[in-house]
Amino acid sequence: MPRAMQAGAGRVSGAVTLLIYAAGLLQGLMLVSVPALSTALKHSLMLTDGGYGSLFLPQVLCTTVAALAGGELAKRMPLKRLLLAALLANAAAQLALTASAVVPAQWAYPVLLAATALLGWGFGLSSAPLNTYPVLLFPRRRDAAVVALHTALGIGLAIGPLIAAPFLMRAGWWQFPLLLGAATAALTLAIAVARLEEPRTHASSTSRPSLPVGRRSRIAAPFILIAVLYAFAEGTFSNWAVIYLQEDRALPASVATAALSVFWAALAAGRLLIAAVVLRMPPHGVWLVLPLMMIAVLLALPQVRGSAGAHGAYAMAGLACSAFFPLTISQAVQRLPSDTAWISSVLVAALMTGVGLGTFLIAPLREVFSLALLFRYSAIYPLLAAVLMIGVIVTGRRRCGGSVAAPHCVSVSV
Repeated sequence: MPRAMQAGAGRVSGAVTLLIYAAGLLQGLMLVSVPALSTALKHSLMLTDGGYGSLFLPQVLCTTVAALAGGELAKRMPLKRLLLAALLANAAAQLALTASAVVPAQWAYPVLLAATALLGWGFGLSSAPLNTYPVLLFPRRRDAAVVALHTALGIGLAIGPLIAAPFLMRAGWWQFPLLLGAATAALTLAIAVARLEEPRTHASSTSRPSLPVGRRSRIAAPFILIAVLYAFAEGTFSNWAVIYLQEDRALPASVATAALSVFWAALAAGRLLIAAVVLRMPPHGVWLVLPLMMIAVLLALPQVRGSAGAHGAYAMAGLACSAFFPLTISQAVQRLPSDTAWISSVLVAALMTGVGLGTFLIAPLREVFSLALLFRYSAIYPLLAAVLMIGVIVTGRRRCGGSVAAPHCVSVSV
């Protein structure tokens, strides 16, 4: 290829990479938009705790359905079209969130439910393209590429409340979702005119037909269970942090909410760090260490005392959770290289189901046990995940006959 053409291809690839990772960052901002505005929404719409919590039910349900549907749609339509549909759903969600501030009072809550449902559709549909494009862009660095995409998403989760804060202080909270909606519309237009590679044009896709459904499901099953068990642990960390620190540890609200922010910030920073680490060492070593860290944190949380202890514990929890899910996706993709979009979508659906179910199960158990004791019991989740992970690694080694040279074989070096 002439040098001018090589330079042009490099510029196109760089621009496409920027757009894909910008979509990941924006997806994180979308996911945190409602929690970032929680106090304003509860006050302006006079929502109870139960009413506010119920806002997330449509989001969990729609994310799960859309992720599963997106995995199948990715086989029948271009990933670019699926990504555009996800972005449009996210833009509509932000417009609905904005509209909830101006519609008649009796319509505000239904409009908010529509907003969170649309957020779920956007996140679910985006799972296939956002987890597939990094692999297409960086086929030799797929682990780092997928982790970096989830790092961008994590950064969005961490900075969303910071961006929303000035709007809350000016009592113009509705301007925050309006800004996100405008940014999403601009990104949608940019991606619409960009040239994005499709899996069917990629060498790894054309050389390997999709596996039969039965075999594909058998390979995917342990990864799905690993994702669900991880989601139980993450939901325990994130969704019960503020309540645990305020009610069980008697810490001020400012300390409790700051600890949650520390969790998300450490999660994003950990993904960035591990994306660099897996470029230099086999990813399985990192993958196996992370659930062990989760176990240690869950056992240590009941001993938390004071703001420094709380922030330190949740920083470690964020680091432990950081790259676990994106690495799970990348390991599953290596086992199912011709079904990248499908397995990515299924794992996102498993994640959302696990977070929702794990959070829900703790509520009735809390009437019998303290949260401190439930945290200790929750250490069983990452422990079982680690056992399954070892089984996946051993099975992969046997299937490859001790060799990791084949593209579908995963490295087992630890």
